[in-house]
Amino acid sequence: MGTHYKGSEDEVLTLNAFIKLMRASESINNRLNRHLSENDLTVSQFGTLEVLLHLGPLNQRSIGEKLLKSGGNITMVIDNLEKNELVERKPDPNDRRAVMIHLTKKGESFIRNFFPEHLKKIKGEFSVLNKKELKQLAGICKKLGLKGEE
Repeated sequence: MGTHYKGSEDEVLTLNAFIKLMRASESINNRLNRHLSENDLTVSQFGTLEVLLHLGPLNQRSIGEKLLKSGGNITMVIDNLEKNELVERKPDPNDRRAVMIHLTKKGESFIRNFFPEHLKKIKGEFSVLNKKELKQLAGICKKLGLKGEE
């Protein structure tokens, strides 16, 4: 469903694209979030585990930057993951003031098993697109995402 706004052609095209992008994103997120919630994870918790798996130990600020989350939000995410024994805080050997977030053995085992399942679900969501369309979509999204950095 598009806009009912009666503006200029550019305004209507832009609103229609925006509405479709937001609806598609919400629809995909709703389906994927079910998989996360079935495993007692939030999007931010999954993102944190995933980034630690693929990038190794990081400080909270770096995790927040990767996930586009505020410091306060990431602190709560880390606290909850720590309660579930999936991550642990360790002093940074290079900076006594800093703390690094590490996966525990339990956390690493969990995310190594869970990530392929989740990726399979993501691939299923995008299976309606061919390789060329996936590349185009990725390029368009990157272009939109970088707009604010001009």
